[in-house]
Amino acid sequence: MSTELPLGREVAYPRAYDPSLLFPIPRAQGRAALGIDDASLPFDGHDRWHAYELSWLGPRGLPAAATATFLVPAGSPRLVESKSLKLYLNSLNSTRFASADEVRESIARDLSQAAGAPVRVDFGLPPVDAGDGSLPGRPRAESIDATDVACDEYDAPNPALLSADEGARVDEVLHSTLLKSNCPVTGQPDWASLRIAYRGPRIDRAGLLRYLVSFREHAGFHEQCVEQVFVELMARCRPEALSVEARYTRRGGLDINPWRATPGLPAPPAGRDPRQ
Repeated sequence: MSTELPLGREVAYPRAYDPSLLFPIPRAQGRAALGIDDASLPFDGHDRWHAYELSWLGPRGLPAAATATFLVPAGSPRLVESKSLKLYLNSLNSTRFASADEVRESIARDLSQAAGAPVRVDFGLPPVDAGDGSLPGRPRAESIDATDVACDEYDAPNPALLSADEGARVDEVLHSTLLKSNCPVTGQPDWASLRIAYRGPRIDRAGLLRYLVSFREHAGFHEQCVEQVFVELMARCRPEALSVEARYTRRGGLDINPWRATPGLPAPPAGRDPRQ
């Protein structure tokens, strides 16, 4: 895979609109390692992308600039590699379009074809979410980052660190800003905040924090990391309902926000992390 991906090697700046720059990756590759049957997913969800550097030429050659949000369903058979998406968006920079609607429709069509499922594209970005409960529909979360715990595992996620107290049933939202993993191709760091909302046996916070820290040198795509957290929390802690949402910091004018939840849970309101 590393010999084909545009990530990690010099790539010519695209001078014309080119949907072939999009590089789809089968989700089944990462899901098989987690024991997930791609035909019967244990979760609902989506990947919400924020694009901060979007531009094109109007019909008379005057540049236009915008931001945009892309919503890719978790049930799509493929994810889109982020560097290829950046290159694709750059291919719009010197291309004339009759209208902004044509740009939006073109991006939606091309991303849908790459992902293998309908992708929603809207201009604009969601509001910044301070995490204080002020965003409608998003209750305040309790940070676990100040938990007094020693950490010494960083090379690979260790689900054995997770546990829950069956004698204590709770409905709570936990938050951490300490999730870090690495790009599986270049080894560059990916930083994220993580929000875990669940109902069921009380999750041990010290163990949860140590588990999240154990991702620190793990090589995995954003979407795969969130699915791993979801699957391993379900297996080890057995919540009745679970929602896992990550907000990764921006790279190359894009940030990715995967969300996975037990089927039937409503999607969290769209928002951006202050670090984004």
